[in-house]
Amino acid sequence: MTVGGIFTAIIFGAIIGALGRLIVPGRQSISIWLTILVGVLAAIAGSWLGQEVFGWGNGGFSFPVALLQILLAAVGVLIVTSLWPKKGSA
Repeated sequence: MTVGGIFTAIIFGAIIGALGRLIVPGRQSISIWLTILVGVLAAIAGSWLGQEVFGWGNGGFSFPVALLQILLAAVGVLIVTSLWPKKGSA
């Protein structure tokens, strides 16, 4: 993977992660870097599931794949929020 590809994955992961956080109700006590990580993982998993398992898209932009990625990011944010310690608690 090139430096440009890594940079693109981080930017796209931040967008997907932020959209996933918007879907989850309430306040999430996770950091921005963890949101980006969840978004990157959701984008990768959503792309693979959408293209390889469901046959959506052909490597370009696909609206159903993007929705799947955002849904996976929301689920990831829920999981990480439930496992991550709350801010201010020891």
